[in-house]
Amino acid sequence: MHFENFIDHTLLKPTATDKDIIQLCSEALHYNFYGVCIHGCHIAVAKNLLKDSKVSLVSVLGFPLGAMSTKAKVNEAMDYMEQGANELDMVLNIGWLRSGNYLAVQEEIRQVKEVVGNNVLKAILETCYLTDAEIITACKIAVGAKADFVKTSTGFGSRGASFEDVVLMKKAVGNKIKIKASGGIKDAVTAKNYIDLGVARIGTSSGVAIVANQN
Repeated sequence: MHFENFIDHTLLKPTATDKDIIQLCSEALHYNFYGVCIHGCHIAVAKNLLKDSKVSLVSVLGFPLGAMSTKAKVNEAMDYMEQGANELDMVLNIGWLRSGNYLAVQEEIRQVKEVVGNNVLKAILETCYLTDAEIITACKIAVGAKADFVKTSTGFGSRGASFEDVVLMKKAVGNKIKIKASGGIKDAVTAKNYIDLGVARIGTSSGVAIVANQN
């Protein structure tokens, strides 16, 4: 199995330096990872390093709480797309979802997708805070809003991905949109289990270790 085709090589620590981002991009280029996933302030550095490669530049949006205004998220999306991001991973509004304000959650994702256009938008559910029913509802909302992926976690919640989450998400979205698992995926066996469940992308800061041990 070619794990590198699934991996968004991720560095989202607030303490990450330019030097750390340069190393992340160098590793992504060396191992042919699908993408790098970074904060918006690092897009310019990463874009310059990745410009002649196939490595996708993924940035995060409304991160990690998802609780800013829709207008703020839309403006953030516009900024990152203008800077050259290829994909955006956006935290949906968890509080609105849990309040039953489903139309507001869907409209927010729809507006961001409008800015992203033909590029990839992933809606982060932060499953650790949701019931099974809320996970299913969030997936259906993301499909309705024309997101390209649903993603399990930010990695900053009370826990990361779980197999149970992904089984629920796959059942909810079918083949309509894709799934990204992230948060706590540190080894090749775990990564393979997620891929076998139907995950199309894995967000991890342990990409090098996973690829090194894939055989």
